[in-house]
Amino acid sequence: MRPSTWRNSVITTITVVLLLIIWQVASVVMDIQIILPRPLSVAGEFLSFFTDSNSWLAIAATIIRALRSFLLICLAGIILGLAGGQSSIIHAAMRPFLTVIKATPVLAIILLAFIWFKTGTVPVFSAFLMGFPVLYQNMIIGMEKRDEGLMAMGRSYGLNSRQILFNITIPSMLPFILAGAKAALGMTWKVVIAAEVLTVPRQGVGSSMQFAQINLDTAKVMGWTIVAILLNACGDLIFDALVSGMRRRRGGLL
Repeated sequence: MRPSTWRNSVITTITVVLLLIIWQVASVVMDIQIILPRPLSVAGEFLSFFTDSNSWLAIAATIIRALRSFLLICLAGIILGLAGGQSSIIHAAMRPFLTVIKATPVLAIILLAFIWFKTGTVPVFSAFLMGFPVLYQNMIIGMEKRDEGLMAMGRSYGLNSRQILFNITIPSMLPFILAGAKAALGMTWKVVIAAEVLTVPRQGVGSSMQFAQINLDTAKVMGWTIVAILLNACGDLIFDALVSGMRRRRGGLL
């Protein structure tokens, strides 16, 4: 390990320990578990999830909803982004939709979706609406920054539109696609869990948080919050690992 990396790791560890100490002291001084439970109580609740089958079902339900939403975001974002980058008419038609979505509060989208759909569908729909503009805008930026010289060279070699798309356009846009997809993935976890909190489907991390809040079990609410944070972090790690694997296979061109 390089000295700078070791130093940063030590600083991070010290910071985490200090925050835990401050949390413990504040909890002892306040001495009101409903408002601020002790770190060990939260850790105990968190660890109890691993031995509870219902907790695993809740986590699995949230993961499935997040993945469904993310796949829809990628599918629609890439297809419409490519179309919008190629056609100014399509891009102009998409602008009002994107403006409305970006200006609408997340809670308003979730509440409206709750009226229109079943509780299990609301998190998927809401996360899709919030994540789609992120990937779409990245696609448009990527299309604007593509190398027209390469496009002209491809046409001069007799490549048809399909060959140019898959051999020149998409490979040159991969950094923008991956950046947009990663940002959309991070947003997906947050919106899915927030929608679960509000709509309370049968299973889900957000539903479990809401049940714990109703019972004034603050330690359990914080335990589920740790689960939500870990899901987001694991999603990023898996995404980065997949991208690294793609880079190795393509010789570091991504």
